[in-house]
Parts: sequence; C-alpha cells; structure tokens
Amino acid sequence: MANDASTVFDLVILGGGSGGYAAALRGAQLGLDVALIEKGKVGGTCLHNGCIPTKALLHAGEIADQARESAQFGVKATFEGIDMEAVNKYKDDVISGLYKGLQGLIASRKVHYIEGEGKLSSPTSVDVNGQRVQGRHVLLATGSVPKSLPGLEIDGDRIISSDHALKMNRVPKSAIVLGGGVIGVEFASAWKSFGTEVTIVEGLKHLVPVEDENSSKLLERAFRKRGIKFNLGTFFDKAEYTQDGVRVTLADGKTFEAEVLLVAIGRGPVSQGLGYEEQGVAMDRGYVLVDEYMQTNVPTISAVGDLVPTLQLAHVGFAEGILVAERLAGLKTVPVDYDGVPRVTYCHPEVASVGITEAKAKEIYGADKVVALKYNLAGNGKSKILKTAGEIKLVQVKDGAVVGVHMVGDRMGEQVGEAQLIYNWEALPAEVAQLIHAHPTQNEAMGEAHLALAGKPLHAHD
Repeated sequence: MANDASTVFDLVILGGGSGGYAAALRGAQLGLDVALIEKGKVGGTCLHNGCIPTKALLHAGEIADQARESAQFGVKATFEGIDMEAVNKYKDDVISGLYKGLQGLIASRKVHYIEGEGKLSSPTSVDVNGQRVQGRHVLLATGSVPKSLPGLEIDGDRIISSDHALKMNRVPKSAIVLGGGVIGVEFASAWKSFGTEVTIVEGLKHLVPVEDENSSKLLERAFRKRGIKFNLGTFFDKAEYTQDGVRVTLADGKTFEAEVLLVAIGRGPVSQGLGYEEQGVAMDRGYVLVDEYMQTNVPTISAVGDLVPTLQLAHVGFAEGILVAERLAGLKTVPVDYDGVPRVTYCHPEVASVGITEAKAKEIYGADKVVALKYNLAGNGKSKILKTAGEIKLVQVKDGAVVGVHMVGDRMGEQVGEAQLIYNWEALPAEVAQLIHAHPTQNEAMGEAHLALAGKPLHAHD
C-alpha cells in the first residue's frame, strides 16, 4: 500500500523501536491505518542492542557467580569458565524468540510495515525506498545511539561502545568502563561475574548518580566487596593505545590501563539528516522538543522515546507511544508522570526506585517536612536465605504520602511494581502497613518498611 501514492495513512511512524512499535500496535488496535517504517529490525535498541541482551549477559553472570559460591549453600559444584560462544547463542536465542513474536504481532494487527531508511519530507509525509508515504499524522521515533566524547574515537576493538560489548566473542582480561550510570555499572557487573578485572571511571561523585545518594553508597559498598574498582569525582582527559590495550588519563593526571575501554557515557538522539529541522520541528541539542502530550511545535508531528528529552527507558517509550496513538484516536489521555516511572539498574546487587530522592523531596517540600526511613534487608528472611544485603528506603512527606521508594539488593527490580503503586496512588504508610505481605518473601520487606514508617515496626527496631 505504501507504493500507492493515493494511500493516506492515519499515522506514519518513523522508527520501529519501543516507542514506535507501541504506537503502531495500539493505533492499529484502535482502528487507525498505520504505516511503520524501520531501517533495521523492529524492536529497536531495547530488543536487539539494549535491555534484553544486557539482561541475558547479567543472568549468565549470575549463574557463574552461583557456581563459584555454591559451597556456602552446601552444594558442591565446580566452575570451569565462560564459553562466550554459548553465552552469545543463549542471548541471541532470547532475542530471536522475542523478535519473531513481535513480527507476528505487527502482522496480526495489520500494521503496514516498511523496511527502509526514511526521511521526513513534509509535515505529513516520509520518504523511504524512493516512495513518499503520506499520513494525516507523523510520529518520529528514531531512537538513540551510544555517545562518545570529543577526541575519543570508538574503534570497535580496543575502545568500544555497548553495541560492540554485546557482540564480543571473548571475555576481556581487564576493562575500564567510562561512565558509572546504568549502562556502565551493568556491564561492569556482568564482566566481573565473567572474570574480568574492572575499573569504572565516573566524573561525578557517585555511581548511578541520578539515584538517591543512599542507593549509590550501598552499590559502591557492594561493588568494593565484589572487587569492582572505581574512581569517582574526576573527569576523563584522554585515551591512548598501549602495546596490548588502552591507557586512560584523567583530568588530575591519574592513569588506568586495561585490555579494553568501554565508553558508557549515555546515548544521544538519532535526528541528524532526517529532515526534522527542514520541516520546522523545534530541536535542542539533537533532541526533538515536545509538549506533555508528545506533540511537537508542528501540529501534525509527534515524537517519542529516546529522541525526546525524557527518561531513556523502553517502558517510557511504550507509554509515550501508546499516549500518542490514543490521542490521535480521540481517547482522553493523561500525560506521563516521569517521577512515577519505575527505574531498575540490573547489576549485582540491583538498584530499583520510583518517585523522588530524599534530596529532591527536601528541595520541594522543605527539609523539616520530609521523613526518611531505611529498612535493612538483614531483617528479611528470604533475603537472608539468598544471602543478599541491601536496604529499602522510603521518603515521605511528613504526615502525608510516600513520595519515594529506593531499593538496593538482589531481585529488588521485582519489588518495584508495588513501589510504583504506592507512589502513583499517593499511599500513606499506614495504608500500605494494613496490607498483608506473604512470608517469607523479599516483597515482605516492603510491608515491613511501611509498618516501621507507620510507627508499628515488627521485625525492625523502634
């Protein structure tokens, strides 16, 4: 149908990643005639180069750690090493299964899928494969790519991005990870589990610096215990090749050497040369600017996902894509509350949060109006069984709702669902304390933390 110049779609989507395909699936479900244009594989970064493959590597690392540490549970096992070819096959099989399922979904919803590199050619059209695809509305969802720094050239061999790291057929003996955010600490964690000597270089004063400071400190303590080294508070200066690796020099002159350097300083928007500015779309540093309903300054154009300056998370892309589809279908829509989005860093131990940090709460409400409580997982039976350490920290407006939940510990990502409900429903500690949490579970720690905050602690000191 895309070849028929008389066809005008209700929605033309440029980019088939999380935001783009979510909008396509929801739009088609609501009766819109949708064209989805993707130059690579539908599923985008998350499925092929991000969330899914990195979590597969982290799970393989977890299995390796369990094999090494099995004796403490009375299980005799030997660890013989990592077979990266087999690890990559496991990872790729996971991706392949999900990819086939997604392709089937798109076909079953009657989305008009076009493979090719598209370019915005007017406020209501995209050019692809020598054809012009017309739409009543265009959604830009071209995603992001790994960023680097001026003068730091990623060669794909010794100096690599996360894309290269996911395709490595060997375990590096040593690695420097430039960047202590989500991507950096996840790769550092997985590589350490595989047997790599890892050093993280982070210019800010903490690892995972956007998280609550308490979570950052707990992660740093856990990483020290695991033997993951890190240098905080000094920025990168330069990288140069050595005889068999890379040397990194920091602004204070300190140097580190390793076999590879992973550049993990974040991801930048894919927007250059795609016709956005020529069609009058407002931009800022490569990002497309949108209002709370994901609409640009051009009424017929919206944008979602990593292309816009919101949280770079797949589930945020899903939500934004769905919002656009529902708005175009005439449904009543509610803007995304980005503070209410659950955030998980899947390193060992995991860091999970929803809501605002204690520092942000004090800034908004005043220091005297904020109450914070920490519940140590040492008091949780299931965490003891798993031999994981960490805390759940609650941030509350005094005599009011819980506005932040911050967790560190193995499997804490699985607890963030209830935390999301607590924050988004503006729950009072006493209301959560009334709920009965199953024993023994790690989820019980959420209930115990709220019991303590409500003034009636059970397995915690007054």
